Amino acid sequence: MTTPLSLIRNFCIIAHVDHGKSTLADRLLQLTHTIEDRVMREQVLDDMDLERERGITIKSHPVTMRYTAKDGNTYELNLIDTPGHVDFSYEVSRSMAACEGAVLVVDATQGVEAQTVANTHLAADRGMVIFPVINKIDMPSANIEETAKQIEDILAISMEDGLYVSAKSGQGVEELLEAIVKKIPPPTHVETNKTRALVFDSVYDAFRGVVTYVRVFDGQLKIGDKIMLMGTRSQTELKEVGIFHPKPKPVPELGAGQVGYLVGTLKDPSDIHIGDTITTVNDPAAEPLPGFKEVRPMVFAGLYPVVSDDFDKFRQGLDKLHLNDSSLTYHPESSSALGFGFRCGFLGLLHMEIVQERLHREFDMDIISTHPSVIYKVYQRDGVVIDVDNPIHLPDWTKIDHIEEPMIRAFIICQNELIGDLMKLIMDRRGTLLKTDSIDTKRVMLTCSMPLNEILTDFHDTLKSISRGYASMDYEHAGYQTSDVVKLDILLNGEIVDAFSSMVHREKAVFRGRQMCKALKDTIPPHMFSLPVQAAINKTVIARETIRAFRKDVTAKLYGGDVTRKRKLLDKQKEGKKRMKQFGTVNVPQKAFVSVLKLGC
Repeated sequence: MTTPLSLIRNFCIIAHVDHGKSTLADRLLQLTHTIEDRVMREQVLDDMDLERERGITIKSHPVTMRYTAKDGNTYELNLIDTPGHVDFSYEVSRSMAACEGAVLVVDATQGVEAQTVANTHLAADRGMVIFPVINKIDMPSANIEETAKQIEDILAISMEDGLYVSAKSGQGVEELLEAIVKKIPPPTHVETNKTRALVFDSVYDAFRGVVTYVRVFDGQLKIGDKIMLMGTRSQTELKEVGIFHPKPKPVPELGAGQVGYLVGTLKDPSDIHIGDTITTVNDPAAEPLPGFKEVRPMVFAGLYPVVSDDFDKFRQGLDKLHLNDSSLTYHPESSSALGFGFRCGFLGLLHMEIVQERLHREFDMDIISTHPSVIYKVYQRDGVVIDVDNPIHLPDWTKIDHIEEPMIRAFIICQNELIGDLMKLIMDRRGTLLKTDSIDTKRVMLTCSMPLNEILTDFHDTLKSISRGYASMDYEHAGYQTSDVVKLDILLNGEIVDAFSSMVHREKAVFRGRQMCKALKDTIPPHMFSLPVQAAINKTVIARETIRAFRKDVTAKLYGGDVTRKRKLLDKQKEGKKRMKQFGTVNVPQKAFVSVLKLGC
């Protein structure tokens, strides 16, 4: 029997990185006795090895809890724990589509951070009820009054009904459960007898095929129902329906307002699209549910299997990973240096790193990655505008009128004394400071405009090292701007290696070229002939290094005799090396690609 709508509460927990979302979720699971104490562990919802190692949430995790409130009613609470990192904000927006309310957690020792602001705007745009909670109130460095003031001033959210908790000790969490029941509205009922459910996530199970995570809005779904995905028109019969408790737990049916999972007969990951609407085949709904806006990747890189025979295995791995991470995009490409691979689109550098790590762990794939780039708009002299995400596809420079690069509006929160250092960092990355806002007596928020390309590699690391870990940053896309961007080619033995090509600003091209040439000189082993490593813009060489040749001692067996005998042997070796250089191929080891990628400039 399904739970009445009035007794269901669907909510998510949103916050900046490391403000205590997952720990608060642990306490809620304990208080509602969803998990027994003997199997309890820290960050129990972070079940991916990567999440536990890095101490961050990467995927949203749904869980159903039952709570008997003080009014005597037993409520069904559907919680979705969300990531806090800027690269996974798409996960947050998908989770919000399945909820009516959001618990906004703010760390009392840190105050409002950049991602707190971004997630609050996401929730407000969806018209959700936002409930503020100040966490870590038991810490010696907690500044509760100042944090409450920041929530009211910066986020424009009243703290009149806000709560003060310690997720670690459990202080105030019981009151939070009562507040969730009272403040967050139950799901609204739509006057229709048609079944509609929103797909907000999915995973691939080797034994059961595609497992779809849904929020049922209208009607109900039960075992044996024939369902259809309204976007792809794919049909399947339900073999299992269930809830997360927090492990998957089969139930007879899912009713309106509930969150759970469906297992059908779909085996192909491409049949499921995140944001699609599920309805029944026999009595289909006329209109799909409003999904959420299509995600647009910001960063692109070529991924290639180290062993070229693994290409098919690599493609299957990407297919299955895409099912669980719809913000990942990919299409096939080939490189003369690396063979066959895929051009992949990511939301950011951490997202790219996580995808590569998951491919390695979950699918046993060793991957080489090319230098990350962004989408440039290339305006040709004939009036045609093309989008270029790979330097290889850049037209001949004589055909180009101008190039525009993507810009971002970045929000950096830091201590007052760091303004000078951060302004220098922003200017070094071709950025301009737009305004500064004081948050409290110790911190300011810098709003600046910067090219997206400049934050791709080591910007976050540099920001954290300058601020000793205290600064936080969030950004949003801010259109395109004309820029003097050029294609930097790397030549080995006179041949362009397309995997090393990159797009850089002309001012930084010489420095970048010298860095890449030096890195390659240090990592490519000596060959039997001397090897020139050159950096070039439009066929003009701007930097060069030379890898010395092996020198075999051809005179080792020579003893005594005239000096002309020695000269004759050396001249013969010289002629042989010249001929070898003509036909010889250059062996570029994998560590050479890695060393160039680590330059981060």
